[in-house]
Amino acid sequence: MEIFYAYEVEGGIARLDAEESGHCVRVLRHRAGDEISVIDGLGSMYRCRLSDDSPKGASAEVLEAFPRWGSHPYHLTVACCPTKNNERFEWFVEKATEVGVDRIVPVIGERSERKVYKTDRAARIALSATKQSLKAHIPVIDEPLSVRAFIDSTDKPWNDDNGRHARPDRASATLKLIAYCFEDDTHPRISIKDALSCHFDRAERVEKSVIILIGPEGDFSPEEARHALEAGFIPVHLGTSRLRTETAAVTAAEAVYFHFL
Repeated sequence: MEIFYAYEVEGGIARLDAEESGHCVRVLRHRAGDEISVIDGLGSMYRCRLSDDSPKGASAEVLEAFPRWGSHPYHLTVACCPTKNNERFEWFVEKATEVGVDRIVPVIGERSERKVYKTDRAARIALSATKQSLKAHIPVIDEPLSVRAFIDSTDKPWNDDNGRHARPDRASATLKLIAYCFEDDTHPRISIKDALSCHFDRAERVEKSVIILIGPEGDFSPEEARHALEAGFIPVHLGTSRLRTETAAVTAAEAVYFHFL
């Protein structure tokens, strides 16, 4: 199934940017009158008829809309420290998008080896993975911020630049988890499976919203972990294997996916 992304769907017309237009018209040789499938990145897929086959700015008439196409019954934010090898973090972005994630936040920890991260390429990878996995919602990828700043932000409503994906108003509706490797006798870790079951199976009416915080190669510092626990994060583990950062992040996303499957 060929899927194209429209940066704007308004007045019954879906508009493609130059890159999507070139792929649609030059590469796949679609012409005016052809039916195509278009997503808006916000969760809807549209059956359209190509009306303008310009390779620099194609547009299509919307024939039918399919809201929440390829959606999942939860809202998942994964905040993960970018890895020293940038390709590993991009692999996480791709696979988490395929599984189902709504927001990805690159966070910089005290022990992070990578202190700077640019999101442009990750956004392109997320778009490609969204289309490949037959979804209409493209995850929001935030600009990087420190682990502490992200933790502090979880008690506040947020929006992206377009006002999308506001988190639930009730802080209690969101399950906040932090995965770290060291043991803490005061706050023993539980499995992510148990954390999800305890929170959602006992509170059926809460918003199905999860935040997962994954640390860098050198793990979180004890001070960062303490700050997270004070902010209501629950310490979890992902099993007995020692996982790379990007593997842990994808494994956590998969745990949420399978819990609500």
